[in-house]
Amino acid sequence: MNKPIIAAQLFTVRELIADKSEAEIREVLTKIRKIGYKAIQISGVGEVTPEKAEIFSKIAKELEFDICATHFNIKYMQENIDWVIKIHKMWDCQYAGVGIMPKEYQQSDKLCEFVDIMNEVGKKLKKAGIQLIYHNHKMEFELKDGQPWLQYLYDNFNSEYVQLELDVHWVQAGGANPVTWINKVAGNMGVMHLKDYRIVNNEVQFAEIGKGNLEWTKILEAAYNAGVTYAAVEQDRHTDDPVQSLKESFDYLSTL
Repeated sequence: MNKPIIAAQLFTVRELIADKSEAEIREVLTKIRKIGYKAIQISGVGEVTPEKAEIFSKIAKELEFDICATHFNIKYMQENIDWVIKIHKMWDCQYAGVGIMPKEYQQSDKLCEFVDIMNEVGKKLKKAGIQLIYHNHKMEFELKDGQPWLQYLYDNFNSEYVQLELDVHWVQAGGANPVTWINKVAGNMGVMHLKDYRIVNNEVQFAEIGKGNLEWTKILEAAYNAGVTYAAVEQDRHTDDPVQSLKESFDYLSTL
């Protein structure tokens, strides 16, 4: 079994690449490649037009990046399933991600509707050789019938069609244990998200990996044992330089 490949979640650098020129995108991705990242997750890049899809395909090949996963709105996937499949085939990308649950389903009595849509889209993607994944936030740790929403989702997603994409910061923010959840989904999670968790002036903050309170040795050991293929570094908010933020996280992970 191999260690998870460390990927850069491009949502981290969204201000630098969303709706930018090919040259600007190439400049940012070149910097990320020089840090040492060998894979990227495409998210936060603006509308993925045919032209933009081709730009990312070309640059990824030039820089020898794996495009490990994406994030799209589930409604967009549902309404544009053929295009979504075409994009992932173009990028040789196995994992199509849903970054957040749409607001209309963010209540206990609507979760079943969300599950049905995810299973429906996941089945269509699976037939095309693509795995649908779902990225959590802390809201999934609200309770439904005495258990977290995330447990309900995990129990009711068809495991063949939908996998979780655990974000360890948000698991911690929801009051749960990241290692416990990684162990729970072992063998059925190809991609996960890494960002640290810290308290500053009595407030929760995102942090570069190694600059917070999460137990990274235990988290990465659990990810390895769970068979995770890609661990994507993401910073929703960062200091002045998002590329430097990615570098600090990568450098720390390289010491473990």
